[in-house]
Amino acid sequence: MRFTTPVIGPAAGAAVLLIAAAAAGLAGCSSTSSSSSAAGGSSSSAASGSALTVADVAPFSGPDAALGPTYLASCYGATSAINSAGGVLGHQLNCKSVDTRGDPADAVPAVNQMFASTPSLALVIGCTSDEAASVAPIINSHKMAMFCMTGQSEFDSVHFPYFYRLVPPDLEESYAMVAIAQQLGYKRIALAFGNDIGSQTFIQPAIASLAKAGMVLTTNQTLDLKATTFRTEAEAIIQSHPDAIMTEALGAADPTLFSEIKQLNNGKMIPIIGTSAAISPPFFKSAAAAVGATTFTSNFHADNLVVESNGPAFQAFSSALLAQQGKVPGATGNFTTYLSAPGGVHLYDGINLAALAMIMSKSTSPSVYGADIIKIGDGVPGATVCYSFAGCAASLKAGKSIRYEGPGGPTNFDSFHDSTGIFQVDTYSPSGQVNVVGNLTAAELRALSG
Repeated sequence: MRFTTPVIGPAAGAAVLLIAAAAAGLAGCSSTSSSSSAAGGSSSSAASGSALTVADVAPFSGPDAALGPTYLASCYGATSAINSAGGVLGHQLNCKSVDTRGDPADAVPAVNQMFASTPSLALVIGCTSDEAASVAPIINSHKMAMFCMTGQSEFDSVHFPYFYRLVPPDLEESYAMVAIAQQLGYKRIALAFGNDIGSQTFIQPAIASLAKAGMVLTTNQTLDLKATTFRTEAEAIIQSHPDAIMTEALGAADPTLFSEIKQLNNGKMIPIIGTSAAISPPFFKSAAAAVGATTFTSNFHADNLVVESNGPAFQAFSSALLAQQGKVPGATGNFTTYLSAPGGVHLYDGINLAALAMIMSKSTSPSVYGADIIKIGDGVPGATVCYSFAGCAASLKAGKSIRYEGPGGPTNFDSFHDSTGIFQVDTYSPSGQVNVVGNLTAAELRALSG
């Protein structure tokens, strides 16, 4: 959702130039997979009856290792439901993990190897802020459709024909965290973000938004995700006397920080406002273990994109996802949390949109089916609204035009293939259940935009 037109500063501008240059330099890349030909990387339909692969390009190791299994859960759920409904054009779908380790230096060879070793590749999901700037140009050069979970604002203004995004830019999530602080009456805010690419993108928008809200920034601490202690940072935060801490530091970093703050602050936690990345089973499990479930949950709020929690779309999603409990490698903690995790919802929708577009276009080639993703998501006048792959596929086969509306709500793609919704405020119960306790209006976010 666009409340403002982002102003790209020097750092973001340099990133845009790097992405554009990478895209130009990779335009002639080739692949040995049947999803792209040896000449220029142009995509082609898969062989009749072969299985199609959805690749989850994300961290499965390193500090952000929880992201990969979160996205894989949605892949397992979506593809299982698709296969149960007859598959796509005579093809069954399967999922493949591609570990980027959350590092561009590791992500690039991993993605190149993915193309070389996956002749049935039909769609890429994942591509987080850790690696998207490095791998999106490569994926695009292979003419492969991708639904990415990056919030980097440079993707607002650099057009990649095969890039799709159902999550907002990070700067809007920064505004959302400040809006939560306003709703809770906090005046003094400390920042504590990880030193990874994805977390660092929140800082400058948050600082600008805090100033606009008239709040005091008490301290800005960067957490080294490879460190095992944050005593110095915890002491600095405590000494700055904040009302709350805005944070995203994945892996063990945030839970370790919470534990040390509690130890150094006479057994008391400082309230936490997290990003949507904190809505995941591994994060809750580690944070609750660090300071106690009741202590953590009584002091925690996070922004998240509004997702449906009832109705036909949610029922189809819930049934598909929960059927995969115990089957997804690396998935830990309360599996129901994946029903609210941004990756669990929006990548499920992305996979369904791509699979339905294949049926509509009668092709498994992204260069053919890509345009129909937007037609199916946004709909056309008179389109039949449908809420699951099975229902939508039946309508397509009956010759009807459709508009798919999944658990992430209706889409509204812009010219950069971005479609983002509105925000809600989430908390946890001591058992790890996600609770929606409020919403953030467009007017609230607009008032806090830089």
